[in-house]
Amino acid sequence: MTIAAPPTRRDIAYRGFHLPVDTTAGSGDGLLATDRGLTLDGAAERGTWTAPPVRVGFPVAEVVPSWTADTPDDCWIEVELRGWHDDAASTDWYPLARWAAGDHAVRRTSVPGQRDGDARVDTDTLIVTGATVTGWQARVTLCRPAGSPTGPVLRGIGAVATGATVTDQGYEQEPDSVDARGRVLDVPRYSQRLHAGQYPQWGGGGDSWCSPTCTSMVLAYWGAEPAPERYAWVEPSGPRPVVVHAARHCYDHAYAGAGNWPFNTAYAGLHGVDAFVTRLRSLVEAEAFIAAGIPLIVSAAFRADEVPGLAYDTGGHLMVLVGFTADGDPVLNDPYAPDDDAVRRTVPRRQFEAVWQRGSGGVAYVLRPASVPLPPPPAQANW
Repeated sequence: MTIAAPPTRRDIAYRGFHLPVDTTAGSGDGLLATDRGLTLDGAAERGTWTAPPVRVGFPVAEVVPSWTADTPDDCWIEVELRGWHDDAASTDWYPLARWAAGDHAVRRTSVPGQRDGDARVDTDTLIVTGATVTGWQARVTLCRPAGSPTGPVLRGIGAVATGATVTDQGYEQEPDSVDARGRVLDVPRYSQRLHAGQYPQWGGGGDSWCSPTCTSMVLAYWGAEPAPERYAWVEPSGPRPVVVHAARHCYDHAYAGAGNWPFNTAYAGLHGVDAFVTRLRSLVEAEAFIAAGIPLIVSAAFRADEVPGLAYDTGGHLMVLVGFTADGDPVLNDPYAPDDDAVRRTVPRRQFEAVWQRGSGGVAYVLRPASVPLPPPPAQANW
């Protein structure tokens, strides 16, 4: 059985740099390569690693970065992007994040209010508006206060570039993955709504914690959730303190919520998994991950009952794609359920694919231990 390809497709390309392996692909200033990644050299308070330009071969509409890093004590990193075309930069640098694992001394935040004739920043996404952009470049600055005995460690930086939707009548059908059909991964079921009203200072409380709840589910699936002493601060402990902990540590102070996409993958990266944000073109591509044993966190937007089984409105909601029925319908862990038992839902394939692609352009968080191989990428590699 095959599923007809949608009448449109998007150009999507992901490129990641793993450090220290890819250190010499870019250029560093004030940094030292160690077996853990890049860190500050000597007593330097700041150091920068600039990735090489990544040429994707199509007109770029959006770029979403993601990274993995450690930021002990009062340390942080700053992540910037710029557009590239031919052999030169075609935009200025745009800060996308001032990020720290903790929140005692540094406000983890995106950088709002950036807009010029070339591009603008929408929380976690660089959106091209006027410039000619056919590639991107990332720059990460590692920072620590004067006299700090420890410093941040950068372990990876990458980005997914997406083109505008284009009609392609010649786009061939993709075969479905037989290995994904009838396979449902045993991802634990966590309800965000059990936390309604808890800790409203982090995005309004549990009713808005879909992203960190999903991230927590997938970390638990891999046995990579934080140790109980890490979230012992949650008092009263409530139904699942690890979700409260995740919401706090994914929270974006400028966005005023815990749904910043790369902040969630960066949080996951603190727990021994490789984590990044990408976009997928279809559920056919998602099937390759399920066949490889890798659940995906996906972002969709829809009206109540637009997808049968999802009886609520959302302008953007994260769910875990845990598998497919034998007929190819997606099986979800939807955290917007009244309790854990109601989290597992099966929805019609065509309707769900439409709201996922329309709502976020097919955004997916990929979280997995480095020992678990990714599926082979398509020719235009988006993972």
